[in-house]
Amino acid sequence: MRLLGVDDSALQRSMLESVLTKEGFPLDLASSGEEALKLAETTAYDAILTDYQMEEMDGITLVGHLRKLALHRHTPILVVTTEGGDELKARARKAGATGWVHKPYQPEVLITALKRVLVDL
Repeated sequence: MRLLGVDDSALQRSMLESVLTKEGFPLDLASSGEEALKLAETTAYDAILTDYQMEEMDGITLVGHLRKLALHRHTPILVVTTEGGDELKARARKAGATGWVHKPYQPEVLITALKRVLVDL
């Protein structure tokens, strides 16, 4: 099992790494959508967690690009963000996001959401 975490904030990447590796999830990290796409083109991830608000490519755009890759057509993708409007969630679902986790999150909330999307694997 391998996960990909995407966030342009070094602090958020560090928090994500701390929570997920403590739970035993192997994790690759990317600091941008572009970096995430490069990794995802050659690595089959079991789940991807992405921030929404990033500089050059937002998380919803990243989800759309990931869904075009054969390796990730059906990979669970969680958007992890401070945003929470219904319109934004609808756009994320339309792009192919599997779920949504609000920041700041409690570690157990993130782990529960991740395990929920991984149950079908």
